[in-house]
Amino acid sequence: MSTDTANAWIPVELGKSAISSVQEMRERARHHIESGAVTEEYAANRSQVVAVLNEVLATELICDLRYQSHYYRSKGINSEAVKPEFRQHAQEAQQHAAIVATRIVQLNGAPDFNPEGLASRSRTEFKEPETLEEMIKEDLIAERIAVEFYSEIIHWLGDSDLTTRKIMQDILAVEAQHAEDMKSLLDRLIQCRCTAQ
Repeated sequence: MSTDTANAWIPVELGKSAISSVQEMRERARHHIESGAVTEEYAANRSQVVAVLNEVLATELICDLRYQSHYYRSKGINSEAVKPEFRQHAQEAQQHAAIVATRIVQLNGAPDFNPEGLASRSRTEFKEPETLEEMIKEDLIAERIAVEFYSEIIHWLGDSDLTTRKIMQDILAVEAQHAEDMKSLLDRLIQCRCTAQ
């Protein structure tokens, strides 16, 4: 196929819209170059998406802080078996925060790392329970909140922002595994306590 033939080819409409010609796509890409990844095809309300992603960012930062607190504050005979899980979840929350902050920047927004008001922007809470069991329960509650919140975001985005939706789906899969990890740890801890009695 020659270059002229490729540029002239316009596909038949299959779904909601047809694929643009090469020339149309190139012209649109040059038209608002300062917008970066946000093209004319972006269908979501960008400011609303940025605001919601800043809530996700705050949630992940609080999760990181909570897991780190639990890692360093946990004590007792069972704590050494649980600490690696706390550490891993903290690291993954840090990774999620970085991914979300990057997406906010791609959407020409500003990631809100301001510690003032961080807890109020987060969907999860930062509590300081005393016992290992209470720590695991708080982490499980937080993971359940994250799973519900991120699922709602994915449904809300629909097809209007496929990149953000994919990011949230990937993070959701990890959060669901975190919830399962915490449930498993809680079950094992309760079982150990019951057999010890």
